[in-house]
Order: sequence, then structure tokens, then C-alpha cells
Amino acid sequence: MVSSFASAKALPVLAASAFAAASYPPIPSDLTTPVQQRIAVNGPSSVSIGWNTYQRLSQPCVDYGTSATSLTQQACSQSSVTYQTSRTWSNVVTLSGLSSATTYYYKIVSTNSSVDHFLSPRLAGDRTPFSINAIIDLGVVGPDGYTIQNDQTKRDTIPTIDPSLNHTTIQRLAETVNDYEFVIHPGDLAYADDWIETPKNIFDGTNAYQAILEQFYAQLAPISGRKPYMASPGNHEAACQEIPHTTGLCDAGQRNFSDFINRFGRTMPTVFSSTSANNTAKINANKAQQLAKPPFWFSFEYGMAHVVMIDTETDFADAPDGPDGSEGLNGGPFGAPNQQLQFLEADLASVDRAVTPWLIVAGHRPWYTTGGTGCTPCQAAFEGLFYKYGVDLGVFGHVHNSQRFFPVYNGTADAAGMTNPKAPMYIVAGGAGNIEGLSDVGSEPSYTAFAYADDFSYATIRFLDEQKLQVDFYQSSTGNLLDSSTLFKSHDQQFVMQ
Repeated sequence: MVSSFASAKALPVLAASAFAAASYPPIPSDLTTPVQQRIAVNGPSSVSIGWNTYQRLSQPCVDYGTSATSLTQQACSQSSVTYQTSRTWSNVVTLSGLSSATTYYYKIVSTNSSVDHFLSPRLAGDRTPFSINAIIDLGVVGPDGYTIQNDQTKRDTIPTIDPSLNHTTIQRLAETVNDYEFVIHPGDLAYADDWIETPKNIFDGTNAYQAILEQFYAQLAPISGRKPYMASPGNHEAACQEIPHTTGLCDAGQRNFSDFINRFGRTMPTVFSSTSANNTAKINANKAQQLAKPPFWFSFEYGMAHVVMIDTETDFADAPDGPDGSEGLNGGPFGAPNQQLQFLEADLASVDRAVTPWLIVAGHRPWYTTGGTGCTPCQAAFEGLFYKYGVDLGVFGHVHNSQRFFPVYNGTADAAGMTNPKAPMYIVAGGAGNIEGLSDVGSEPSYTAFAYADDFSYATIRFLDEQKLQVDFYQSSTGNLLDSSTLFKSHDQQFVMQ
């Protein structure tokens, strides 16, 4: 967004001084205390546990088991890393060999930690109905962010519940925590690069940026520490500020997606080995596995779904945040030339609809949106592959509201509508809430089915069976259902190519 403080954004980030007012969380007296917990599906029978500490751990460990009072297993790693401007170290341990769809309890080894739990991944091909949430463009709550309906008078309200729940979307996620099995979040977490929007931060941008990250991931932890939180990048992860061609003014630890890589690079999966009996599918899955670049582009399978996360910011022609991109953020590249697109084609080609009938792809910038033109380079790079391999649903954000489109390809609605279309259905779920506020709906393309920008909102995707997928949008503050739709696909082709 264009801010009244935009001119100040172009100033060099000043060192900490007497004027600094970064809103850092307090450092616990026990520096091994786990904070900013997050878990992820890491393999067909494995879950990664990530957390941060205020000192480096020589051996991060997690105790776990199927009883809260009997954590009989332990997994450890040597993975405790940081970057130049961070006050914390990021730790990751992977729990492997888990029984499918089973509740596991875990405790991060520390003298100051508690027991939490998660549901282990469903095996590919499991036909049990389940739901997931699409949460995108979610920012920090409190002095450096927004709360209910962008009411600035509520920024400093100290709630009677944990501050993380003062944000209506996070509160709703907590209150409905048993209704969904994991979260996909393709981009824009925390909004640390908007530190300048709060005047107290002007004289200490470096610390303000880090403080927002610490605040946000602490607020998210009650959700991300219990539900697998699958993330890919957005533009607000790129650098310390969004003024074009000024990322050189950012400290070394606040450029080129540094925190995002540090936080999610070792928790996200690559690509699962194919469970198809088809040899070509196995070869394609193996190729995709070699080309995957988590946390930027990767895939995983869960029950009836094959889910792909892509990077709409870098690593394709004219990528907006790339070295020569229109946004001037000088991000990436993170792979070899064409690696992301080669990954995507191999991965989509590997999907056996007899095993995982539903194919979902999630990225940050949409090419179909209300209120103006979407990401044209993204459309040029990705839309043809979506159509060729029969992607069922595209999930995007970036525009700060909720939108649903009828199945569409190349700007033309599929005549079949919601019953066996060849074209993908698209949604935008960017209304979760952040300091930049909501985006007006504006003009609506003819294939628009729903658009909402009156309050914060999010999407729930329900895998009902092999042929029916339901998408619901909810108002965060009330839980009211705003829109519901059901996509029917026969999925009678084992491998789709059209």
C-alpha cells in the first residue's frame, strides 16, 4: 500500500538509539523455552516440529507418544540456526514412522515447556472426509498491527484472553480447532515490512521488523503448534521494506526472504514418493522430488488430496519480486532457470486420480481477481499447466478480501460450470486481516461468483468424497457463513492431460 510514511521508507534503516521503540516480546528467563512453535506435514508418515529459542540448542529434541502421560519416544537433531538480525534460533526435529490419522502428544525438551498434540497425516488414498483452512495475508495484532475491523483504537487493548486470540481470524481458528486438519498459507505472514506504518518504529526499523516477526509467530503458535501449517512465500516475506530498488538498504538478515527461509525451509516437505502403481507416475514424482525447493515450491499428499504450493514471487519469467521484477525487490532466484516450472509440470503429471482424486494448487498472487488486473506474468507462467493437468482448485491471496470464481480458463468461464468443468475453480482468500486493511471489491469479472470485503474472512475447503469438494467462506468475527459452493468432478481419468 502507499503510506503517508512512504518517503520515510526510503531512508536508510537507522541503528538502535534512544528513540527506538520496537515492541519486542520479553525474553524468558529460561532461554531454552520454546516459542513460535509450528508443525508441518513432512512426509507420508512424518511431521516436523519447529520452534524458536533465545539461545542456540546443541541438540534440539522432542518427546512424543500416543498418550499425554506417556511420551515414550524421542527424536533429536542438530538443527538450530539463526541469521544476522534475529534474536532467536530456529530449531527443527522430524518425527518419523507415525501411524496414520492418529493423535500424537509431544513435548519440546526444555525445562519450561508443555505438552501439545497433533493429528498425524492421513495416508494418500484415505477416503475419510476432512477439511482444511486457507489463511492468507494474515498480519500481527497489537501496537504494530490491526485488530477488529481495522479499528485503531483497539490496537493497544489488552484482552482478557491471550493476545494472539484478539485478532478475529486467529480467534476463530482457535474456536474451531477441531473442525479442520491443517492450514495452507501461501504468502504474506506478519507484515514485518510494514514496520514504518507505526510512527514509533521510524528510528529503528531493524529492530521493529524483527519485533513484528517475534510477535506474530508467538500469536500464531496456538494454531501452528497444533495444526500442520503449510506455508509458501508472498511479497511481504521478501525484504525489510517494499519501496522498489531499496532492498540494499535492508540489513543482511532482512533481504531475500531470509526469515521465511530460516523459519520454514527445514519444516516443509519436498515431494512424496508416488504410491501409484503406474511407473510413469513414479518417474514423474521422483523428478518432481529432485526439482522441489521448499519452502518456495513443493507438494504433499493427504487423504484424497494432492496439494502443491508454488512461488508466485520469483523463479519464472518476469516474476514480480525477482531480480528484474516489476516490484524491484531483487528476490531469488532460488533454483536453476525454469526449475520451478519443470517441478510443477512433473508434479502435476504424477498425480494418480485413483489415489488422490483432488488436485489443489496454492500460491500468493492471483491472476483472476476483482477490482482490476491480476498477476499477468503468473498467468503466463502457470495457467497453461493448471489447465493441461486438470487442477481442480487454485487458492490465492494478495488481494485483501474473499473471492470465488466459477471455473475459468484464459478469461473465459467454463460452460460446464461447477459440474465436471475442465477449467480450474479459483478462490482468493486474502481477507484474514493485516495492518494494510481490506481491499474494496471493485469491478467484478463476469465469471465472479462471490466477493466480500466488509470484514475479515477466510476459507474452509472440505473434501467430502472423491467427487464433491465444498468451499466455504466465513466471517472471522462472527463465524457466519458468507458463501458456500460445491464443485463436482467425476475424476474418471486416472491421469489427466487435456
